Amino acid sequence: MKISSGIIICGVLALTVRQVAQAEVGSLPEVTVTSTTIDDRFDSKRGEASNVNNISGKKVDEEHGKNIVEILESIPGVTAEVQSGDSVKIMLRGVEAQRYMGEKPGVAIVIDGVPVQERTGRVNIDLDNIDSIKVIKGGASYLFGEDALSGAVIITTKRGAKMAGFTVSTETGSFNFRKGLVRAGFAEGNWVGHVQATKRQTDGYHDQGESSARYVDGKLQYLIDETSDIAFGFEKSKRDKDSHGTVKGVTAAVLDPQSFSGGKDYARNYDVDLDKLNLTYAKDIGSSGNLLVNTYRFKDHTFSWSNPNGFLRAADGTLLYGTAAASDMSTMNDAYVNGGDTDQVQKGLKTEWRRGGEQVGMMAGLDIQSFSDRAVSRNLVTYSTRSTAIGVTNPLNLAGTVTANNLSTSDTKAIYGEFKWQATEPLTATLNARYDDIDTQYESYIPLTPTQIGQGRTTTGQKIFKVWSERVGLNYALSAEREIYSNISTGFRVPTISQLYGSTVTPTGSVTANPDLIPEKSLNKEIGLRAKSELHGIALDLDVALFQIDRKNFILNTGGQYQTAPDPTVSTFNEFEQYQNIGGVRNRGVELGVKTDAREAWSGDIAYTYLDAKFTRNDTYWMAMGSRTLPLPSVLYNNTGNVVPRTPKHKMNLSTRYRYMPGLTFSAEMNMQSSIYADEVNLVKIGGRTLFNAMANYEIRTEHETKWSAFVRIDNLFDRFYYSTIRGGSDGNGDGVYNAEDMSITVDPGRVWTAGISAVF
Repeated sequence: MKISSGIIICGVLALTVRQVAQAEVGSLPEVTVTSTTIDDRFDSKRGEASNVNNISGKKVDEEHGKNIVEILESIPGVTAEVQSGDSVKIMLRGVEAQRYMGEKPGVAIVIDGVPVQERTGRVNIDLDNIDSIKVIKGGASYLFGEDALSGAVIITTKRGAKMAGFTVSTETGSFNFRKGLVRAGFAEGNWVGHVQATKRQTDGYHDQGESSARYVDGKLQYLIDETSDIAFGFEKSKRDKDSHGTVKGVTAAVLDPQSFSGGKDYARNYDVDLDKLNLTYAKDIGSSGNLLVNTYRFKDHTFSWSNPNGFLRAADGTLLYGTAAASDMSTMNDAYVNGGDTDQVQKGLKTEWRRGGEQVGMMAGLDIQSFSDRAVSRNLVTYSTRSTAIGVTNPLNLAGTVTANNLSTSDTKAIYGEFKWQATEPLTATLNARYDDIDTQYESYIPLTPTQIGQGRTTTGQKIFKVWSERVGLNYALSAEREIYSNISTGFRVPTISQLYGSTVTPTGSVTANPDLIPEKSLNKEIGLRAKSELHGIALDLDVALFQIDRKNFILNTGGQYQTAPDPTVSTFNEFEQYQNIGGVRNRGVELGVKTDAREAWSGDIAYTYLDAKFTRNDTYWMAMGSRTLPLPSVLYNNTGNVVPRTPKHKMNLSTRYRYMPGLTFSAEMNMQSSIYADEVNLVKIGGRTLFNAMANYEIRTEHETKWSAFVRIDNLFDRFYYSTIRGGSDGNGDGVYNAEDMSITVDPGRVWTAGISAVF
């Protein structure tokens, strides 16, 4: 399935020359530029050179999903990891499926024009405040800059006169799920606005699985004149969640799926405050011009426990584990020992100008961002990492000791633009480019010891990256109902501070610095067909795409993922850890989307993905063996050529809707995926699964124009047992053998129901 960019470019260039020769001056329609990073008011796919999917806010509301994954299942190429509740990590085309902690997802998550960088790499969004979702697949850094390796998910929050009136709703469901919403909106003269408050909470299926989220958000819009408006949006949310209940190994997954007996997550007890403010000015200039200006400030304050890696001790070093003096935390072998308190602030200004014309359309943008991350970590308890006597190799760590206190900043100045040329009536060429100047800095406030200073360590670091991103795209209209599109695009990600400087700026760390790291790059090649057709009288909307994404200069740790390098007294290999540009991944496949007209009595959709994701280079992967009390020599693996973990070759979503009578709709959904590997070394394989969901919606309007609606939704209708997450990379149970019993597993809750009622008046 190798896609040759040379063949694509040469073929389309030949077609261009022929069509230009045949073109008649003045016969072309007006060209409009639909790309934007600020909002989605230009959402037509006509003439677009990339694979784009749109979901309306109405569809989001009708799905009654608990998280955004349940909404995005209808889009080919989308995978995600649900952490808990509605906090998820979204991935496109298998990129970053091998990472499962707090890393960035390789997808730009854009909310009201801002690529949001939340602490955990996951997106937290109020599902009841979504006006639209647009998904752009392929490298998208030409619009959104850093981390858009495989695309972007663009979320626009609710706005406009359609929000006028009052809405109240309540929902309940499995595991004591409760949700309530109140919204009030108005449209008077030149003013339009609304505010809503939402609260959702659940006890959760798993031990330590409880979570809650509270939102207050809204938008106020002033229509300055017939061509311009200004809008202020805000969101304040408060989230609390414990953990999501992992177990160690497949046996425990069967015997203790709710994880009462142990195997707790690496982090728990999250306390998250999110604040989002943005102000957008829009001005139409003539019949085909537009100016957008957006300024914003987002804040993420998170506190959590982490690192279940210690044996509880008294201040004098006495081991408390297993004694009457032990606290609840000490009844486990592992006590959570670190408390992290982080403040992230993201602010900036974006402006875009676009103009269409008879044959040429243009867009130019300026993006200025400032990002800061202040992180403080301290010991929650007094502990040691081993149960043996306190000594040089097993020091006493006192409760309250500050183990990290640092500030990371990133200042970005970027310019970007798009040039769209309609060479002939059927053929449109699109060129995009973006230039990012990113200044990253780091400062640790923990003083260095004389020994550390002698080792050349420092408490500060700075690195500047200058990166270009591009897209070249072509769209050829075979007819008014069919078009072929193709593009070559790039994405990039700059190294993190910890990757660049390691223990040089982290006194307690062990990773050697590498300030010579260069940004990771992705190269996306894509060709597709969009068409409207008819089958047995049923109108079809079809989109099929072939794609290939190559990751270059992939940054990996020479000590392996989430591992430490082997002890040089045990192994003669790899006697230090360092992040290097030594990895590579190739993701390629086919995506198929078919939709029918949802206004018909019966309708249905298909979303299918074939994905082949493999490491093109991953030849230094150390796997830790044994336990902390009895460490064994680490094992070196060469994963080059292995399948990227948690990337199913086949994934399909089938959905159908039947309008039994006006106001009453029944719908059903099937989600299928094939088997996956749970680890980079491809030693543990998990079988595929097929799940079914069902829902009924009923709406009625009273004579006073009040709209009442009620729904019942059942997920995993046939109570299928499966793992919602599984991952592995070390001898987790410490028995000296690596197998399925070492996997970290989260078992799906099984059949889950939700029901609710709402009124709009």
